[in-house]
Amino acid sequence: MDETYHLRRVERDMPDRAEQLAVLRAQKYLSLAMCRDNQPYLVSLNYAFSEEEHCFYVHSAPEGRKLDYLRANPKVFGQVIEDRGYVVGKCAHAYRSVMFQARAEFVEAIEEKRRALSQMIDHADPDPAPLRERLVATSDLKHVVVLRLVIEWMTGKQGA
Repeated sequence: MDETYHLRRVERDMPDRAEQLAVLRAQKYLSLAMCRDNQPYLVSLNYAFSEEEHCFYVHSAPEGRKLDYLRANPKVFGQVIEDRGYVVGKCAHAYRSVMFQARAEFVEAIEEKRRALSQMIDHADPDPAPLRERLVATSDLKHVVVLRLVIEWMTGKQGA
């Protein structure tokens, strides 16, 4: 983490890992910032977070701008936000967020792709078993792109 900067409003710091993990477990999308040739690019993606591996998994179409950017520069910055709504009468918005810096890696092993895609389905779907069986367990995943976002550092912030 760049130690040049510090959190100006220290009361908004959310350093507790359990609180950060609660945000990651409850939300469905992350925003991922990338850069190539001094040109930024931002996407929102559904994800799975692996606590054991300390990484996010996302999937992608087999070609496109996102993959071009990640091949050129695998260093990314991301954020997951829990919107707790507008606070009436305070002109404030309640939220919790987790920001992270990570290194994007392309997952090549078929069994790791299966595990990652299963985790993503488990995270997103209220009845994941039929979907896992139909889309992951029996599918040929050679052409499915799965990315592992290996977290280098992570921090949390909250407001109102």
